This record gives sequence, C-alpha cells and structure tokens, in this order.
Amino acid sequence: MAGSNNHNITPPRWLLAELTYKCPLQCPYCSNPLDYTKHNAEISTEDWKRVLSQARKMGAVPLGFSGGEPLTRQDLPELVHHARQLGYYSNLITYGYGLTEEKIIQLKQAGLDHIQISIQASSQELNDHIAGTESYETKKQVAHLVKKHGYPMVLCVVIHRENIHQMPEILAMAEELGADYLELANTQYYGWAHKNRDLLMPSKEQFDKAEAIAQAYKEKVAGKMKIYYVIPDFHEDRPKACMNGWGTTFLTIAPDGVALPCHSARELPGLDCPNVTEYSIEEIWNKSKAFNFFRGTEWMKEPCRSCDEKEKDFGGCHCQAFILTGDMNNADPVCSKSPNHHIIEEALDSARKSALSENEQPLIFRNSKNSKKYS
Repeated sequence: MAGSNNHNITPPRWLLAELTYKCPLQCPYCSNPLDYTKHNAEISTEDWKRVLSQARKMGAVPLGFSGGEPLTRQDLPELVHHARQLGYYSNLITYGYGLTEEKIIQLKQAGLDHIQISIQASSQELNDHIAGTESYETKKQVAHLVKKHGYPMVLCVVIHRENIHQMPEILAMAEELGADYLELANTQYYGWAHKNRDLLMPSKEQFDKAEAIAQAYKEKVAGKMKIYYVIPDFHEDRPKACMNGWGTTFLTIAPDGVALPCHSARELPGLDCPNVTEYSIEEIWNKSKAFNFFRGTEWMKEPCRSCDEKEKDFGGCHCQAFILTGDMNNADPVCSKSPNHHIIEEALDSARKSALSENEQPLIFRNSKNSKKYS
C-alpha cells in the first residue's frame, strides 16, 4: 500500500455501508454497478462491526445503511445496535419494501435514528412500472408506520423524464404522507441511469418548470416540511465537488468489502481499491492509492490546473469524466471551461431526439429480463 504525500489528510466524517447489492426492485436508474452480479460476495457481520468500530474511532459520525436493499441483510438490527453503542447517528436508506411494523420496532429498539423511504412516483401505475415491482401501496403504508413510531418522515423521489410531469402530485403526496423532509433527487447519470440516459433525461424546459413548482411549494410548506431539490449536473455549467472533495469526507464500503472514495469509484481503472478484509480503515484512508489518487490538486491537468475555481470543485466528478471522455483525469465535461463540454450538449440533444422519436426504445431495467416500455 502506497504512502501518502499529502500531509493535510482530514479523517472520514461520513460512512456509507452498502450492505448488499440484492434488491427486490429493478429501478432503471439504480446506482449499483452494471455488473453487480459479479460482486455477489458479502462480508460478514463481524467484518462490518470491525469497519464500523474503526471508522468511528477515526471520527465518522453519520452512518448510512444502504444497498441494494439493506433490509435483505438479516443482521441489520445487530449492526444498528453496534452502531448505536459506538455513538453513530444511523440512517436506514431503504425502498421500504418488506419493512414491517415489527421490523420498524426492532430497529428502533436497536437504536436506529433515521429512516429514509424512496418512492418512484405519485401514482401506483407509474411507481410500480419504474420499480419493476408492485410496491406503491406497501411504500405508502410503510411511510405512515415510520411516522407512527416517532421517526422523522424522510421521503426521497428520484426525478427523471418518466415522472417529472408529476411534480405537483409528488409534492401533494409527500404532504399527505406527513413528510418532514422531501428530497427531490434529479437523476445523476451513473450506472444504470447512464445506460438509460436518453430515456430518463428531461428537457431543460421540463426541468425549469418542475423546479419552479417545487420552489413555490417550498414556500407554501415552510416550517412544516423541508424540501431539498438536487439539481442535475447536465443542466449546470459548473460541476459539483466530487463527494465534497475526493478522500476528504465520505467513505463508502461496498458489500464485498471494497473501500471506495465514492460509490461509483470501482468503475475507475487502476485505482487498486483496497478491501477491508485485508487492511484497516486507517490504512485505507491514509495510505491507499485509491484514496490518495485525487487528493489535492497535483493530479490536475489543464484547464483545471490553472483554473481559479479548482479549490472549489476540484475538477468535478471523476467518474463522470471517465464515463463521458474515457479519461478520469479530464475535467468534468459538465464544466463549460472543459474542452469536452460539447459532450454534454450532445447528450442533451440526443435525449431531446429520443423524446420526440416514434420508435423510442424501452427502458433497460436493473434486471435485464424486465426491460419494457411505459405507456
């Protein structure tokens, strides 16, 4: 494991525990790897406990239990209890499918602090189509149960061309469910979402209209419900800082124990991402090639190297740069200063043409057998 030449490494502050890639839903924008079936191995309960302990000792406090669907792990209550003993603030990031009242009570007794439920649309027909599973009524019941048992009602809806027209109904649904927090997460195009990009990407006009509706509703429910509107990269002219800065804040552990600076980093070539079964979290964070690769600014080439904004966005998203240009060292093409910014314009144009086509192809779902078109 290579040593670091960066003497200003800050400790990890946020830990994402991707417990499994297993999931009963088949969402066509899933952020799991396209080849997730090649990563079937899952580390043991004891391995996870060791990871939680080591990361907490380094300073991590917020902890997300994610997946796939983390509820498929039978040891989830045990891991939640261990996290509570360590002093984490734990959040279950779930689709809610299979989250019974008994399980909610069990997790609350174990010390879970927070539950985030994801719903795909405001109508049963569209929700169940996007999820690839009949789950809408179950999700609504679970949302009410979460509220009943004293958790803040946190609702997440991923926004894309298939459901963006439902923005008024989505907002009304969130209010009806008693949501305390609503995250309107415009699709970011990695993994399965990238594969379906032409079919999922809304037009600028659709995006602007939906954002105006959401912002107006935010004022209406001020003091009652907080709305977070996540702006999509492709409609911006400056990129976001990758994970608040590569290797500065976020630590993701994949189901097989691979440690990642971001959840998509295993797609990048040559990083040699380490595994928690072989190295400690401290060794991984401070000394691994993967976590040091994009720290600081020494790795940058032009136009980033001489850019007066490089300490703000750190060159943007490296996974996006790799997906779109084939070189993870390039500036994120979202940036209007990038020589590859034309790729973004071409992608938006391709999505526009797809929306107008009479022969638009069906979505490719996470389960490839489930590809179909909504009408």
